[in-house]
Parts: sequence; structure tokens; C-alpha cells
Amino acid sequence: MSYLILLPHLRIENANAVAGLTWGFPAITHFLGYTHALSRRLESADGLVLESCAVICHEHQVHAHSSGRDYQFALTRNPLTKEGKTASFNEEGRMHLTVSLLIECRGEILNGEYGKNALAEKLKHLCPSHKLAGGTITGMREPRIFDYPGDDGALRKILWRLMPGFALCDRSEWLEEHHRALRQQRPEATLLEAWLDFAALKYRASDEGGDDGEVEWLYQPKPNPGYLVPLMCGYQRISPRYAPGTVANARDGETPFAFVEAAYGVGEWRSLHRITDLQTLLWRYSTTDTGYYCKAAPLPEEFTFYELDDLE
Repeated sequence: MSYLILLPHLRIENANAVAGLTWGFPAITHFLGYTHALSRRLESADGLVLESCAVICHEHQVHAHSSGRDYQFALTRNPLTKEGKTASFNEEGRMHLTVSLLIECRGEILNGEYGKNALAEKLKHLCPSHKLAGGTITGMREPRIFDYPGDDGALRKILWRLMPGFALCDRSEWLEEHHRALRQQRPEATLLEAWLDFAALKYRASDEGGDDGEVEWLYQPKPNPGYLVPLMCGYQRISPRYAPGTVANARDGETPFAFVEAAYGVGEWRSLHRITDLQTLLWRYSTTDTGYYCKAAPLPEEFTFYELDDLE
């Protein structure tokens, strides 16, 4: 059988706000890694497997301050060295955030509602014992266990518990479409250029200039509408796969080893009252011969409205 585990309003302090070339929110790989860590504990003790994870953000606070046009991270002050000099350190971006996780669970929970309540009580003590995105879980509301929703009404009852909140959805198919459109205009256009159209803030000088030579700089919108953000969504292998124990200083001498680099995609923050399909929320691992990636089902192209929504 399949269930949904709801971990509501996890309050996380000092989480990692930098993910490769992106910053402002932890990478989706952090949340799937946290799900995998919980799955290993539950599988050995209860025979349950956690397969996918949805991320709903309620609040976030990046430790950064504005210095004009740019932002700088508010860093900690390290103690001085014996010589009275400032010790070197690696710059780290940190943030506080409150998120809820919807986790798909496969297995059999015995004893009906009693078994669900026992699992929820176990998760209440187990979840804070793991780091999430390098941060410390300082509090959470009572976990809940639901039967897998079979219709839209059951799904919306679960999502109503999480409002107000915004869900992180996968929009990487838009990146591929935009790349194909660029190649029709310029055959040498790269996938990185297409991704930067989503990730970067771009301005273009207007065609008409004033008599004094000054021009107006116009903001260039992103290729598609919506609250779109760049994402780090996996790792791409850049070396052969080495046999276990052949690479010096590897963390695990019993697992094949390969050098990798971060892979990127595009995501969209969407309000929960616009969600009609649970699969568009659930991120999963997608493993290939060249790496592993985090993906979710694509969102429908049309906007969906309900009679109780406030429309303008």
C-alpha cells in the first residue's frame, strides 16, 4: 500500500542557502537526501520505504544584506590566530526557513489508525535527529499519516492544511523548449545560455536614444511566465566510473567512485490552491548512465481555477 507522510512546518536554522551557481534556497537534492536518510531508518525497523518528496515553503530568511545593487552574505566572525591575524575561512551562505514535506511512503502500516499514530509519534522524535540542508531542525508540528489520496477532493483536504505556502515544481521542460527556440535563431546557442535567460536579470538598451546620447534600459522578462527560479537538480558524471578502493581518500572504499559536477534546471514556486495533481509536487530520483537527477511530473500548461477562488 501507499501512504502520504506529512511533516508540517519544519523550522530549520542555519540551512545552506548556496547550491552550486544558485543561492537563496537549498537545492532539491538536500530534501531528497533527507528523505533517503529517514527511509533507511524506517526500512530497517518498520519495512517502510520513502520514495519521493514534495517541498512547500512557508517562510524563509536568507542571512544576507544589500550593498546597493548586490547582496552579501552575513558571515560569522572566526577567532583570531595566535599571531593576532584573521583566520582564513570558506564563505558560507546560511538561512532560516520553515517548510513542510509531503513524503510518499510504500509498505504496510499494521493496526490501522493505531499504527499510523505510532509511526507519527516515532517521526516526531526521529525527524529532528537528522540535519536538513546542513541546518538544525528546531521545531515541527505533529506529523500526520494519510492514505494515498485517490481523488482531487482528498488531495485538496491535505493541501489546505499547508496554506499559506508555495510548492516547488519542476519546469525543466521549459528549459529544453527555450533551448530549441534559441538554436533555431542561432545554431551555436548552448544550453547554458538558455538557462541563464531564466537565472539572470537582464536589461537591454532601447533602440531610441535621446539627443544627449543617453538610452533607456529595459528589463527583459524571462522566457515563460510564473515565479521561475534556477535550480540545482542533480549531479552529472564527468569521469569514468572507478572500481571501489582505486581512488585515494574516497569516503567509501566499497562503492564505485566517479567525479561529478552539478546539474541545473528550472523550477516554479506555485501556490497550493493551483495544484490539481499530486505527482507534479513529488520530486524523485532519476538515475541514468551519466548521473542522477531530481525530477517531478510536468505541470499542466493551462491555469486551473476553482469556484471558491477569488478571481479578478
